[in-house]
Amino acid sequence: MARVKIKNEVRLSEIDKEPFDSETQWDLCLQLGLYVYDDDDEEYGYRFIYRKKGGNIQPARGGARIPSLEVAERLIQEARNRGWGNNSF
Repeated sequence: MARVKIKNEVRLSEIDKEPFDSETQWDLCLQLGLYVYDDDDEEYGYRFIYRKKGGNIQPARGGARIPSLEVAERLIQEARNRGWGNNSF
């Protein structure tokens, strides 16, 4: 298992023009995080995840459902625009 320390995040609601009800809907996010493993090894990496307004992360064991590649590309491009989306580890 790994704990993830979030370094940067972009939320779809930040770049989307459509109304978003943060009380009832999940917000798709792209995150850059530091993964800290049980043996204290560390690795940086990206992940897609859902969260609600209060910061609650979706309690799911699988990956986040991405509604379309266009949505994924928009989040990736915004991360690049913010200066952290071109990192390679």
